Amino acid sequence: MSGPLAIDYRTHHRVDRMQAVIRYCLEGIAMEFGRWEDTAGAPGAYLALVSSGSVADFADPMGDNHWPETGREPLEEFDAFYESLRTVAQTCDGAAVVGVDGVINEQLVRFRSPAGVQADYEPWMGARHMSALDVSTREDVVVTLTLSEETGRVTVFQNGTFESVPPERFGERWRGTQ
Repeated sequence: MSGPLAIDYRTHHRVDRMQAVIRYCLEGIAMEFGRWEDTAGAPGAYLALVSSGSVADFADPMGDNHWPETGREPLEEFDAFYESLRTVAQTCDGAAVVGVDGVINEQLVRFRSPAGVQADYEPWMGARHMSALDVSTREDVVVTLTLSEETGRVTVFQNGTFESVPPERFGERWRGTQ
């Protein structure tokens, strides 16, 4: 959608802030765990920030995996969001859907890959990361973010491209050491 009445959520300041909060929380969870040489019980997460009101056309419910009752608004309830994200990362499979309005859908989902996507996967990418890369190409998906349960890396996917940061590089963008 374009024109004078369109909102570009990919560059919208509130959506950028929400993405930064989610990324910060994923990095915090990875740093708390800190034992990436022994990944038993490691947290893993997948979140998609979407501009549409529903993902029913390209996602399916992920069984009984649900977001906790609290912490469903990252910008309004930071501490509760962090705790809920930590719980989801430790105990659930599936992706959390975050609307551009800042509210997380209760049901976690499995995204269906878009037809015709020719992604360049990296050797380190598992199913969660490959899905996030594919899904990031959808028009109504602003960005997807993952936390690798194998390495602790946090990856941000947008428009079929990505930036991946291993735990030893967390915070560089804030410290100006990139």
